[in-house]
Amino acid sequence: MAPVFSQHRHQSSLEGIINFSGPQPFAADQRARAQRRFYSIINHFDITDNSRRVGYRRPLLVRYTYEYSRSELSQDIFLRAFFEFMKVDVAGEEDIDFDDEGLENQLGKNLITFADFLLDNFFLPRLVPIRRPVHPSDSANLFTVKASGQHTPQPSPAHLSAIQRAQGGMHEFTGTPDRISVLQGSCLIRDRHRCVISRKFDQREAIVRLTQHGHAAQDDEGNPLQGQLSMILEVAHILPHSLTQANADSQLDDSKKASLMILNMFDCDVSHLIDGVNIDRPFNAMSLTRDLHTHFGNFTVFFEPVPDQEHTYRIDTFLPPGILPDIPVTRILYLVNDRSIEPPSPRLLALHHAIARILHLSGAGEYIDNILRDMEETGIQEDGSTELGRMVNLTLGGWLDGVVDSYA
Repeated sequence: MAPVFSQHRHQSSLEGIINFSGPQPFAADQRARAQRRFYSIINHFDITDNSRRVGYRRPLLVRYTYEYSRSELSQDIFLRAFFEFMKVDVAGEEDIDFDDEGLENQLGKNLITFADFLLDNFFLPRLVPIRRPVHPSDSANLFTVKASGQHTPQPSPAHLSAIQRAQGGMHEFTGTPDRISVLQGSCLIRDRHRCVISRKFDQREAIVRLTQHGHAAQDDEGNPLQGQLSMILEVAHILPHSLTQANADSQLDDSKKASLMILNMFDCDVSHLIDGVNIDRPFNAMSLTRDLHTHFGNFTVFFEPVPDQEHTYRIDTFLPPGILPDIPVTRILYLVNDRSIEPPSPRLLALHHAIARILHLSGAGEYIDNILRDMEETGIQEDGSTELGRMVNLTLGGWLDGVVDSYA
């Protein structure tokens, strides 16, 4: 039998990575072989993982991240990265001998490493800034662990290198300054000062108009404003502002570079849409009430496109029935007549929807909720536990610097 493990080794740094012309798709026969090997590994370890599951189902997180990748090329890139982490030849034709205990153990460890890399560097940072507003006192408590001997955790160069090789080269990411107030104003104008889901009018704008015009006050469509339901609206990023928020040196930390590389693996080259100040353009944001903003940021509310109807979505939730009376609902998103303010991007909403499905189907969303609940009840213990250690990693990696919930 040919050796299962590939002979290449991970690079020890990010330097000297070969810059190919771009990610290379598989030939049809290569793709079929890679898919067969992928599912043989995933199915084998999902049975084992489900029988003694603690936390989330790692094989399912990997499987659904692959299946919800946004194109065939994206799936090819994902498979290349997967086999890099597994240290298995992607082009191998032989069956994997899971009866070989040493081989099985090594593959299992590598699968855990890959799943946790995805969780810690992509899925977890997507959720935490929304699910738990961070205050300065929290940051001080989190940094206590660093003072007790922890070093700033960053994704290993080998892991970053594996993702870069899968994508066929390196992309330089730039951070973004804060420009939320301008974005909120643009979104409110485009969305007619209404929540795009509940259609409630912005309460701050209602107060201004009713104070100035009294009974004659009108909404953006010329209807009487008095008597209409209103709530305070917030700008909600589809992909979080924190994703490209630079550090004090105006650079992105390696943890954020890793997150963007995973995003590119998930949807080939999508990071170009949100690079730098683009993260704060109207196509990556919507006006939502505070509660719906929270649930949208938690990936428990999502938008599914209605076929053949542009900018029309069925909005649904994974929350129990009755929690959100405005959902499910189908909405046509408002547009500016001259398109001077971009509509929410269908591509980014599709990405958000895919992430929501992966978190739900793999149990990772519930797992993250449990970590946050434990942290709120007991704080971070200096016991080195993996779960609470994940939160320390987020803080030291630059994801939870100060109050972030208004920027999500």
